[in-house]
Amino acid sequence: MKLTVSSLPKDVPEALSTLRASLKAAGYLGSTDIATALFLALKLGKPILIEGPPGVGKTELARATARVLDLPLIRLQCYEGLDEAKALYEWKYGKQLLYTQVLKDKLSDLMQGATGLKESLARLHDFDDTFFSTDFLEPRPLLKALQAPEGAVLLIDEIDKADQEFEAFLLEILQDYQISIPELGTLQATVPPVCFLTSNNTRELGDALKRRCLHLHIPYPGVALEREIIALQVPALADRLREEVVAFVQALRGLDLKKAPAVSETIDWARTLVLLHAPELDADFVRQTLNVLLKFEDDIQLAQGELTTLLSQARKAAG
Repeated sequence: MKLTVSSLPKDVPEALSTLRASLKAAGYLGSTDIATALFLALKLGKPILIEGPPGVGKTELARATARVLDLPLIRLQCYEGLDEAKALYEWKYGKQLLYTQVLKDKLSDLMQGATGLKESLARLHDFDDTFFSTDFLEPRPLLKALQAPEGAVLLIDEIDKADQEFEAFLLEILQDYQISIPELGTLQATVPPVCFLTSNNTRELGDALKRRCLHLHIPYPGVALEREIIALQVPALADRLREEVVAFVQALRGLDLKKAPAVSETIDWARTLVLLHAPELDADFVRQTLNVLLKFEDDIQLAQGELTTLLSQARKAAG
């Protein structure tokens, strides 16, 4: 059954429980904080700015929400130099040129019967308005989200990688779910999209953007939650091995690493264990697969130096 804002229970604790259950059914295990932020965003019609380290489920939350609401997910991946032509719209220049050629060929027919310069100019003006119309507009992700007839989930991913100028450009969309196009005027959202922005905190975002959004920070999960996530995502992994995997990764994050393993990497490692039919964690197997968890050679060397301690902690935690 499709979940809608109107179908959420009026009782807030019950509504939060419904959201968490719906997200879990869509393959996403979220905390009460996540469910609360999503509930407020749906009820207040405000974007959510999700911050936290890479790989903790920021992007996946938007995907799961799209599945829960049965709406299309429209994603804009941010990068340095991104501008409105790639994010909002651009004109179909080829089609406009073809239209210009057709207009040139039919110019005599267009002017036939005109009684003076004023009337001729008026006819040309009408065609000029057509030249800059929605027929010649190529919508990009932001405009597609605003024009979605039944709404959409808009994901503006890694906004911290975009320039400050682009961040300022987004303010009108985030505030009023509308955008101004000089040739067409203001275009209002057909149905306001459910909007997510994600940030890995590579730079500080502006106060104006933050004011327009609800804030949600997703940290690395605790032991219990990460076990639930692995059980949901990798059900073929044996119970005891799952406990060892989670305990090992939790201990690994305590080292002075350049990049600690994220939840997504814990999931990949668990799938690796299943694929290789590993009965338990042993030193040789861990050494061979550390590159699934760690992405820097210095981190791998550091972990290998602490491997005996890490495995002992994992086995002890797993009982």
